Amino acid sequence: MENEPYGNSPGEKYSNESPPSDDPARVVETKGIRVGEAADMYGDLATAEDYGYVTRGLKSRHIQFIALGGTIGTGLFLGIGKAFTQAGPLSLLLGYSFTGVAIFAMMQSLGEMATWLPLPGAIPQFCARYVDDAMGFAVGWNNWYQSAITLCAEISAASVVIQFWNGAVDINVAAWISLIIVLVICLNIFAVAIYGEAEFCFASVKIITIVGLLIFAFIIDLGGGPTHDRLGFRYWKHPGAMKEYVALGDKGRFLGLFSTLVNAAFSYGGVEMVAVAAGEAEDPRRNIPKAVRRVFWRILFFYVLGSLAIGVLIPYDEPRLLSAIDGDAPGAAASPWVIAVYRASVPVLPSIINAVILTSATSSANAFLYTGSRYLYALAQNGQAPRFLLRCSKRGVPYFCIMITASISLLTYLSCSSGSAVVFEWFQNLTTIANLFTWVSICIAYIQFHKALKAQGIDRNTLVFRSPFQPYTAYAALFFFIIIIIFNGFHVFKPWSRDDFVTAYIGIPIYFVLYAFWKVFKRTRWHKSSEVDLFTGKAALDEADKHWPERHPRNLLERIWFWIA
Repeated sequence: MENEPYGNSPGEKYSNESPPSDDPARVVETKGIRVGEAADMYGDLATAEDYGYVTRGLKSRHIQFIALGGTIGTGLFLGIGKAFTQAGPLSLLLGYSFTGVAIFAMMQSLGEMATWLPLPGAIPQFCARYVDDAMGFAVGWNNWYQSAITLCAEISAASVVIQFWNGAVDINVAAWISLIIVLVICLNIFAVAIYGEAEFCFASVKIITIVGLLIFAFIIDLGGGPTHDRLGFRYWKHPGAMKEYVALGDKGRFLGLFSTLVNAAFSYGGVEMVAVAAGEAEDPRRNIPKAVRRVFWRILFFYVLGSLAIGVLIPYDEPRLLSAIDGDAPGAAASPWVIAVYRASVPVLPSIINAVILTSATSSANAFLYTGSRYLYALAQNGQAPRFLLRCSKRGVPYFCIMITASISLLTYLSCSSGSAVVFEWFQNLTTIANLFTWVSICIAYIQFHKALKAQGIDRNTLVFRSPFQPYTAYAALFFFIIIIIFNGFHVFKPWSRDDFVTAYIGIPIYFVLYAFWKVFKRTRWHKSSEVDLFTGKAALDEADKHWPERHPRNLLERIWFWIA
């Protein structure tokens, strides 16, 4: 990379040959993994030592638990209630299942690329290298504002959740917003290991809670609750399995099902964070494939079984749930899980669930501050953001990227005057489209990556992680996400709503304006498969693989723990 990467042309940024002056293997051996990776990426040792680099401080258990529960926030606990009341239990189950299959296909594609080159930020770099510099620019800035706005959404949601308890109602919501902002900045600014430990604890709480709720749902459904009322699939018959939405009859039931896909996209948002963290993971070639495979269990247990559980516990026309959603009820009062607890006459659980929802929202805010800062860092590495953003602390934290991303969280104070529900819904709709464009870009990047491997004579059977049925699964996921992007705002036309139309579709011109700007400004071109840069940064990573110690369980407990984390 040139000494001034900001605005460089593609040929100046990347080279398929490692710099002759600083052999990556030698630098890794003499200066360590962190400096070796930086020298291989930047092209010379002096730049690497001047700017510093992120450090591989995320342990295996951090990565595995980030994959399982890292970005699960208010979407699964609160947002799912609106989709349920709009579409009914079967539509909810099918919507989350269909979206889950597409997400898993996308994550398999991303996992293969992230294992080949586990870089910080990852996704903008893959798009710039394998597809077009303009796509790297568009997806990088798109991802950054998505993360920054979702950070606001989760902080806003957490400030509302706190008001579930009577003692918090009289305290200005700005105080809670300030407290959460300071907390997530502190968890990110000092060392990535602190962020990793926080996410490990947060994810553990979420996983235990969701497993507990699934067990609770099973017991209540079979009549094991205080009322001893066996529910079965009663509510799938009355009021029904699929609710009509916007239209009547089969058309209305289909539109109800389709409406759940958009909500599911928001709930799944951030699932790609494993790849973003790949650049700071210990032994990434072993830990990233393991984490990507865990995404399947996250989809199955948390989203698919969770949506099924909600559908058997309460009807979609439950008055308390409808009233809570329409009236902007604070915190867990609008959660279908809490309504199910009230109906089952288990009085102690609502406050516990609310505390978990608060933890989840805070955890998700923490995660999106991390991902947003790393996307900004990746853009700077691509030469598509100012060079000063590359500067890291001695502990490997890109502090300028963190503080700039954190500054966007100040927008959350809008909820103090505009009404938390309005602001949260606006943020949610805007970030849903950004999520979908991120996933579309990942699929396109993988398709080009797959072509480049073939064109450059690299046998996929030699890869550390090889996703199955490619590139067909990437094409299928790409088609699915494009359909949702095009039709996500179908409900705004009947009756017509200008504000809802803008909210539903504003993300489309944002992405393409970003793409067109860099395309015209830098006159970039779509990379030929034979010319795609597959190797910059890889030599140092390959050398680093030799330095990671093997883990051998000494007893049964360690064997179980190593399997989990």
